[in-house]
Amino acid sequence: MNNYETVFITTPVLSNDEYTRTVKKYAELIEKAGGNVVHKEDWGIKQLAYPIQKKTTGFYTLLQFEVDPQFIRKFEVEFKRDENIMRFLTTRLDKHAIAYAEQRRNKLSGKSKKAEV
Repeated sequence: MNNYETVFITTPVLSNDEYTRTVKKYAELIEKAGGNVVHKEDWGIKQLAYPIQKKTTGFYTLLQFEVDPQFIRKFEVEFKRDENIMRFLTTRLDKHAIAYAEQRRNKLSGKSKKAEV
């Protein structure tokens, strides 16, 4: 199993429920393939650098996961077929990227704990 990270942009016209279902669909695809979703982050709606499909904003989502490398091609085909996905990028993480992602998660969780108190 390799570690991967996918960032994808969904169309901004989705309702909150549709967005949640879309993200859940891809997490379930990973789990059905015998993988494990390590971390999920919703970055919210952001301004795009250039218009895509005549839209200037989109919902950004990050998924970090472990899965068999042969699954990635099927995973990306699903992104291409989905009309709600405007762009996506999947990268394989090496040991340094995994360590950085873990530090980043710990830092983010530390900030949220301070905000809750």
